[in-house]
Amino acid sequence: MIKRGLTVVFLGVMVLAVSAPWATSQQDGAVPHYNAGPPAKGSTLPPILGREQLWGANAQYPFQSHAYELAAKIPTVLHQQPCYCYCDRGMGHNSLHSCFEGTHGAECAVCLKELYYSYSMHKKGKTATQIRQGIMKGEWKPIDLQTAAAIN
Repeated sequence: MIKRGLTVVFLGVMVLAVSAPWATSQQDGAVPHYNAGPPAKGSTLPPILGREQLWGANAQYPFQSHAYELAAKIPTVLHQQPCYCYCDRGMGHNSLHSCFEGTHGAECAVCLKELYYSYSMHKKGKTATQIRQGIMKGEWKPIDLQTAAAIN
């Protein structure tokens, strides 16, 4: 009986220990992981998933597959951006780039909006640092995904 009680207490403490950093980071306004600069010379980023690799729920809407086409054009910019869906906590991502290495980017409105924001600002001549400042201010939030597929 005591052993069972200790096990339950231990499991409860472990659940709190694992979930607290993620919950706290969203509440206290902590900035998700990002890289302050481009990848080191000689290193290569993991590839962005090709749009042909998206299917089913990951390719229901044109803005999903189009996002991957645009992401492949600005991988270094994405490498330097945080992702406010906080996938760095739950999935181990280290930047917005990580979201588009797999299907997560197609499934998450936050990732998609940040990608379209980043691409649009890059096309306007903004630096990765300036784009990151805009993301941190939430300037990506008004992006309309239904019309985003027209962004080139």
